[in-house]
Amino acid sequence: MQNARTITRPVKGDEGIRATDAARPFVHVLADSSDKLAGVCSILEQQFTVAGERLDAEAKLSQVPFAIVIRAELRDTGTIAAIKKRAAKLAKATKRIFLVEHSSHTTISQAYALGATFVLPGTINKIKLLAALADPAEPSSASSGNTPQRDNAVETAATAIASMFTAVTLGAPLDVDGTKEAGRQIADRITEHGLSEWLTTVRRHHEGTYQHCLLVTGVAIDFGLSLGVGKTDLERLYTAAMFHDIGKAKIPLAILDKPGRLDADERAMIETHPTAGYEFLKDHEKISPEILDAVRHHHEYLDGSGYPDALCGENINDIVRILTISDIFAALIEHRHYKPTMPRNEAYNILCGMSGKLEKALVTSFKEVALTR
Repeated sequence: MQNARTITRPVKGDEGIRATDAARPFVHVLADSSDKLAGVCSILEQQFTVAGERLDAEAKLSQVPFAIVIRAELRDTGTIAAIKKRAAKLAKATKRIFLVEHSSHTTISQAYALGATFVLPGTINKIKLLAALADPAEPSSASSGNTPQRDNAVETAATAIASMFTAVTLGAPLDVDGTKEAGRQIADRITEHGLSEWLTTVRRHHEGTYQHCLLVTGVAIDFGLSLGVGKTDLERLYTAAMFHDIGKAKIPLAILDKPGRLDADERAMIETHPTAGYEFLKDHEKISPEILDAVRHHHEYLDGSGYPDALCGENINDIVRILTISDIFAALIEHRHYKPTMPRNEAYNILCGMSGKLEKALVTSFKEVALTR
């Protein structure tokens, strides 16, 4: 294996898949070293037809895969260039899973910029990788070279979130219009297919901070639709939801995605994100005062026990009140690999128990969103 450039299991060159393996989904693995390539292939070959290539080898495989799995160092410019050369093939795969060893906002953002539909940071985890490749029988238009329509909104939104995190961490331009467009696509998706379909799809394709932002946006949109808000208010709501956690780009992923309870110092750092987001956005001409208010105050409570400004009662506007309920609910029902997903009815009961902190009438109205929509 030391000098291997291509691994084929059991696909051989352009000969296609053997008849005995035709029923198994085909996964194409790309890596920047032979060891990484062999490691990923060994995990997948029991369940999938697997073919692999080193990124520094000439692309030879023509069979369109169900999924492409890439394990590579995305801080290397040569690796990035090699992946870009394969952009056309990447686009044809239903799933594009990047295994990034260096866990940072920058590398995760880079993966999405290169076409990822799912990113797994940190040490390779067999269970999580196989889970990401689940549902191989999903409808696919790979043969026509198009991504399935129902996942376009997820990919657009994830790319928008990656772009905004990159803007914060690297000082890149902030694409406000692109973020709003992503929110609009989520609103269209939920209007057509409902909230449950959105939650299921997001939890299957993303985890951690990106999953949370996508879940909050979906929940807030459905809450707004259930309340019958107008088009302008719905746009304000999904824009606020998309931007609400932008300040988390200043916080290390090791803290954001830490399994278990945070210590006092870590909790204090987490609580800086509303102010950090506000400070980053406040001078941007395309960010309205309503959005700034939502970014800064989505962790405020009616009884004054929230942060960062300990606002209370009438000082908290309607968009913030809706966003706060959506944010808490989404956090409770997130899928994390280290804990089971909380059922929606249990999450709603927790909201009901937050007496004095959340607007009672809104929590009552939220029941339909939480349980039946």
